Parts: sequence; structure tokens; C-alpha cells
Amino acid sequence: MPRTYLDHASTSPVRPAALEAMLGWFRPDAEPAGADPGRIHAEGMASRVALEHAREQVAQLVDARPREVVFTSGGTEAIAAASYGALERGRTGRHVVLAAVEHSAVREWAARGDATVVGVDRHGTVDPDELLGAVRDDTALVHVQWGNHEVGTCQPVEEVVRRCRERGVLVHVDAAQAVGRVPVDFASLGADLLSMSGHKFGGPPGTGALVVRRGLRLPPLLVGGDQERARRAGMENVPALVGLGAAAAELAATLPEERARCERLTGRLADWAAGTEGVELLGHPTERLPHLVCLGIEGVEPQPVLLGLDRVGVAVHSGSSCSSEALEPSPVLEAMGVDAQRSLRVSVGWSSTEADLDRLLDALPSVIDSLRALR
Repeated sequence: MPRTYLDHASTSPVRPAALEAMLGWFRPDAEPAGADPGRIHAEGMASRVALEHAREQVAQLVDARPREVVFTSGGTEAIAAASYGALERGRTGRHVVLAAVEHSAVREWAARGDATVVGVDRHGTVDPDELLGAVRDDTALVHVQWGNHEVGTCQPVEEVVRRCRERGVLVHVDAAQAVGRVPVDFASLGADLLSMSGHKFGGPPGTGALVVRRGLRLPPLLVGGDQERARRAGMENVPALVGLGAAAAELAATLPEERARCERLTGRLADWAAGTEGVELLGHPTERLPHLVCLGIEGVEPQPVLLGLDRVGVAVHSGSSCSSEALEPSPVLEAMGVDAQRSLRVSVGWSSTEADLDRLLDALPSVIDSLRALR
């Protein structure tokens, strides 16, 4: 029996367009046959053309200039590069401001130095007044997440960015869950830094980008070469980045349709939760990402629910997106003041169908009822 995959917020299967682009690179008769894009021979120049074409495709997806796109190994590295670069600029100080619901990649970098963590409300929304109120004369960077990775709540990104620019403090937007899900216009947003992850929207694993505002100079996290215009050392993973570009190009054309389909699918689950006793929709009811639903399930531990669904062929997730192995309470849900022990995250993507939701909604009630009967 085919399985139903509903964990796209963790990682999305590689899109066929991206796979085809990569396979074409690896074929024996492929041009430029895997040459170093930093070389000036014909093969190297052909690789450079392919790399820069991918950069243009990614830039178009987020409405940025191609030269603003720095390729990385993923969202985590992009966040690290933004965090490190802002702290090492030496322009102000080493103080960082962030909300308590930021991704662990942001929180752990902030914890390395002097950080002010701002709380959120029960929906997971940060108050811009509180976030900006924590800015000091020695603040090097403000982090703001576009949309939360666990509950889907969208933050007031535009207001935070505008007010950071007015204060003259750098602002980084973690858009890993937003890019490929909602329209992202880096040019209009006015942010200094924006991080994104390719595998979240159907690009190859190990790909991502840090978008750096034109004119902003940051010390590189990775040193040892002049790749990426001396902003990230190491030979670029050209085959994977070609795949990332292909995924971005497809999304640039299909985003409105994909967004509407994701909203329709997650809306079905939200409607079921609203009519089911002991099940609560977590996160903001309206200001939310289209592909992600987090449910609080009263009186049932999440692991048995995950296992019960997995046994019938449905893959979903629970708790913190990067701490499944530890089975620890979610820091995001704790910051929101809700039950951090009992949550179920369902996330859809480019390959999700109505049949996938049918299967989940057929299985989930019986799994929950059987577990509650054991109490």
C-alpha cells in the first residue's frame, strides 16, 4: 500500500524538475561534465554559466538581485552565516534580539553571546513594540521569523523590518518555511538578510541561500577561498544548486496554485479539529502559513499517535522540528504557554493530494480514540 507523506515542513520530496536537472548534470555525456565553476577553461566557464543561471532562478523566486544570493548548504548554514557575520562586523556590539519561538538554529547562535529573548502571546506572535524595545545601542542583529516552523504563525515581519531600518540595526528574516509557500519580495521587504532552505520546498537536500542586501558587507563564516564572491568559501555544489534553481523556477510559475491547494488541504484538517472534542488548533487562527497545521491533542502522548498513524501508512510529526530524537517538550509551545508535551504537526506540500487528507482524517480519529480507551 502506498504511504501518505504529510511532513513537508521537515523536508519535502525532491521535485521531478529538480531531479531531472540534476540527473542531466551527472550523465556521462553531460556538459560541462562537473567542472569547477571557478576555472577559466571552457568546461569551468560552462559550469559557471549553469551556476549563475541557478542563482538567477532563486533570486527571481524571492524578488532579489542575483548578486544578493549567496548559496549555502541549507537554512542552518545561512542562519549561521548571518549570525556570525553580523556579530563580527564590529560596527556596534555583540548584542542580539530574538523572539522565544525562533528556530533552534537561531536560538543556539544567539545563546553564544549576549542575547535578549522576547516572549510571545498564546498564538506564538511577537509584539513588535517588545522586540524593538529590547534593542540597545550595542545591538548587532535582530532576528525575526517569517512563519513559525511548528505552529505556522506568521510574524509582523514588514513592521519589524521597517522599524529596525529606522533604528539603524541589522535585521535577519528566517524565511525557511515561507519561501515556496507564500510570496516573498526581498526588495520590497527591505530586510538586510534573509535565509532560506531548498529542501523545504522540493529542492535538493544540502542547498539553501543567504540573501544579503546590496551594499552590506559581512565577514564570511567559511573561509579558505574566494567562491561566492568571497562570501562563502568552498567549491559550490553545482549539480544540487542546478536542481535548486529548477525547483525555484517551477515555483515561480506555480506558487499561487500550490498555495491555494495547501490552504484547502490544511483547512480541511483545521475544520475537523474545530469540531472534535479535545483537539485544539495551535498557532494564530488566520495569520499563518498555508501548509502547516499544529494540533494540541488532550490526554494523549504524541509518540503513540505518530506510531499509530505510521502503522497505517501516514507520516506526520510532533514537537520541535529538530529534536525528535530527544523527545523533549517543544520550546516553541512552552513559550506560547500551551501544552508542550502533546502536539501533532501535519504539513503538506507540492505532492500532497486530497486523497492524502482523506487517509489522515480516516485514520486519526480511530488512533486517538483507541489510545484514549487505554487510559
